[in-house]
Amino acid sequence: MSDPPPLPNGPGGAAILAAGIGSLALGLFAFSGDALPVLGHTLTVWPPTGPLSGVVLATIVVWLAAWLMLARRWSGRDVNLVPINLAAVTMLIAGLLLTFPPFMDLLQGR
Repeated sequence: MSDPPPLPNGPGGAAILAAGIGSLALGLFAFSGDALPVLGHTLTVWPPTGPLSGVVLATIVVWLAAWLMLARRWSGRDVNLVPINLAAVTMLIAGLLLTFPPFMDLLQGR
């Protein structure tokens, strides 16, 4: 009996990188919504939560679009996960920093 063929890691790499892209998008939308009042007003989908509602909605759209695009592109392929993981972790850290109020205030000069 032969072994089944190995599964390609492309779809997993797509999910990892899309998570990093989504994290960075969350940080960028949160920072932009806080720094630019016009954008903050535009991002307000549900008034009780303020811009946060639009920030989360836009982030989910970016994350899903990135995941769909990468999964279709890397479907059935093997990819090198080392640079993908490094990029995802870097974007995750940047996204977290951009949602940390003292860091946001530092970047805005407050």
